Amino acid sequence: MKTKVLKIHSDFPEKAAIAEAAQALRAGKVVIFPTETVYGVGVDCRNPQAVRRLRTIKRRADDKPFALLLPYVESAGRHTAESAGLYKLLSKYWPGPLTVVVPDKHGGTIGLRMPRHAVALSLIREAGCDIAAPSANFEGHPPPVNCSQALRDLDGLVDLAIDGGEAEEGQSSTVVDLTLSAPKILRTGGITLEDIQLTMKTKIILFVCTGNSCRSVMAEYLLKDALKKAGRKDVEVLSAGTSVFLRAPATQHTLDVLNTQGIDASEHISQPVDSLLLKKADLILTMTNSHRQQIIEKIPEVAARVYLLREFSERVQGGPLDVEDPMGGTVQDYAMCMSMIKDAVNKIVGLI
Repeated sequence: MKTKVLKIHSDFPEKAAIAEAAQALRAGKVVIFPTETVYGVGVDCRNPQAVRRLRTIKRRADDKPFALLLPYVESAGRHTAESAGLYKLLSKYWPGPLTVVVPDKHGGTIGLRMPRHAVALSLIREAGCDIAAPSANFEGHPPPVNCSQALRDLDGLVDLAIDGGEAEEGQSSTVVDLTLSAPKILRTGGITLEDIQLTMKTKIILFVCTGNSCRSVMAEYLLKDALKKAGRKDVEVLSAGTSVFLRAPATQHTLDVLNTQGIDASEHISQPVDSLLLKKADLILTMTNSHRQQIIEKIPEVAARVYLLREFSERVQGGPLDVEDPMGGTVQDYAMCMSMIKDAVNKIVGLI
């Protein structure tokens, strides 16, 4: 019996077709689908019988595991220990053609990827499961870049195939082994070892306040300016707020006081603190202890990387460490707030 084929728009996949394929995966079926690299063939990774069938179809040895396709960057935490270095890499290259081999939670290793292709990503999210998904070909055969090539090997062996046209990149994803003391490329793709090393070595400093419109903005732009003057290119500086609901520019007083330092922050747009920002940051600096507690309650595993900004200030002589919100105050209030922040930032430059 020939495999059923669903023709689908590669950029705007029809919901009915995605729902049918997702239901097939949940039912233990084997499905071919496009990614941005090559066509894959997948099953629900939680279904041992489906995984065994996939191994038989692929003619793959028992000691060669399947990579998993994930719906979100944060989904990696279901399968491996989390680290700032890992999330730096994933936040830059996911979704996209990068497979990371990492230690799993059972003492082995596992390959993880989040595809960029609209069909693949929609399918994974609609199915509600991570998908074990090698390329859609027999072992040793060239990976297929369209549905016809995939069916050349697998027609009649799988239950369903999604035809989304030609794969955009036409080559398999870069595979990098992160289980060693240094990253190692296992399969060459469009992302180089130098790209990966640079990304993981870059330090990320995250400043957090409430609305990400004044205090954390001052800290971000003051540190960026100091690092630029010091010739440092190995640090990325970010800021965010614990209560950002609408994205907005910095307050006018914030722009004004930064302008007195020769700093232009007019392009700043506020952003909310989210789990990915917190997980990829090497150092998280909050304006108040309340901000610190909110972060630790949200993501307890980053607690060791969260500090009050003024813990780095030389001006504090046993007094309160909070940097109070100048919102609603005068430009002089903002200037005093910036002076307090700048003192701590100057100390941080020498430490990082």
